[in-house]
Amino acid sequence: MAVVKATTSDIALLARLLRAEGEGEGVQGMLLIGNVGINRIRANCSDFKGLRTIPQMIYQPHAFEATQKGYFYQRARESEKRLARRSVRGERSWPAKYSLWYFRPPQKCPSTWYKQPLVARYKLHCFYQPKAETCENIYNTF
Repeated sequence: MAVVKATTSDIALLARLLRAEGEGEGVQGMLLIGNVGINRIRANCSDFKGLRTIPQMIYQPHAFEATQKGYFYQRARESEKRLARRSVRGERSWPAKYSLWYFRPPQKCPSTWYKQPLVARYKLHCFYQPKAETCENIYNTF
């Protein structure tokens, strides 16, 4: 069962994001990016208040650099659609289980991002989850 509503076009959109943001990180890396996106929709806190749909989450201003690149606009492949469906069903893994942010720094992961603590690095991406006082809801939405 889905933890967020998703149409066929939403799945394709999320699949395009997973590939554009994380293809170099492999299947697990793309799933982690999906975790963060779904968390943003479910958490309803911090910079992500009011996000209710996959398109709102993906096209939120300044949310994902990939939406500004041509690669994002290529047709979704079935392999990434399967990963998108897994994310929409609520499959979550560490270090993105409660994360709302990730990014790919040129060097070492900063200890905080948007004033929130580093969880861990997965390959080239650093993942950050909110402190409970910033977003308690992330810890009880699943």
